[in-house]
Amino acid sequence: MEGSILVTGAGGFVGSCLVRHLLDEGFPVVAALRQASTATPRNGLAFVSRELAADTDWLAALVGVDTVIHLAARVHQLGEQPGALSDGRYDEVNRAATLRLARDAVLAGVRRFIFVSSIKVNGDWTRPGRPFRADDPPAPTDAYARSKAVAEQQLLALMAETGLEVVIIRPPLVYGPGVKANVARLLDVLARGVPLPLGGVRHNRRSLVAVENLVDLLTLCISAPQAVGATLLVSDDEDLSTVELLELLSEGLGRKARLVPIPSVWLERGARLLGRGELAQRLCGSLQVDIQPTKTLLDWRPPYSGRSALRALGAQRAQATC
Repeated sequence: MEGSILVTGAGGFVGSCLVRHLLDEGFPVVAALRQASTATPRNGLAFVSRELAADTDWLAALVGVDTVIHLAARVHQLGEQPGALSDGRYDEVNRAATLRLARDAVLAGVRRFIFVSSIKVNGDWTRPGRPFRADDPPAPTDAYARSKAVAEQQLLALMAETGLEVVIIRPPLVYGPGVKANVARLLDVLARGVPLPLGGVRHNRRSLVAVENLVDLLTLCISAPQAVGATLLVSDDEDLSTVELLELLSEGLGRKARLVPIPSVWLERGARLLGRGELAQRLCGSLQVDIQPTKTLLDWRPPYSGRSALRALGAQRAQATC
């Protein structure tokens, strides 16, 4: 392979991990950030400042680039109410801006475009024994997921039109060192020893992916010829119940999880009465993905144990507070 790897969202949780890994593997990297970086330069690393918008000109940043790994996106904003305005913003950033970047990539002679989408394109929950598959009909339920689903379709159409090698990856919840949002809040609650009414949620199953496993797959997709045109699901290949997840994080924290064994059906009913049905679904419901097609197609296995990675995340949180 000749040329650099341009990573959008390079300053984020997944992006920063990916950039470090690519540099360690000897890839030249162009890190695309919203603002100019003050980070210490490393050999093989260049920075560009670009806003993710439908009218952003990427041509100068793409000179000499062989592969784009597109991580940057607009994600759900806490407290944001659904509506035409917010829906339009998701569409502008996650679809229109993605297509502008991809079309500029074609003009610049970029070979491959790896688009990190979301398992939410498949839907929000799965039935027992029926994990999501990449070839399931899309069933997005919110503006974020719809924008990702349409972006996928338009990227594949662009590949058919131009020959740009498109790879689509749909991860579930990603966790690891530096994670924020819900996982970080959950770690804080567990670290403080707050009792949680989740001891009865033992029979659901959630697919997660350690950032190290996702980064490993992304790196493989830079060169794997069989990845071209594929939609790939990814996980740790170790599905967990909510109780198992909390216990593994707590083990890493060095303390016992304080879980009150309230039946999950009671939690779900109570949450719906309080208008928090979505939260109840995340905690009590199942969301599994079938990564066997990914493993078979690419001869790939997640290199890191999910259970070990969750314990390590808890241990890192414990050390940070010492």
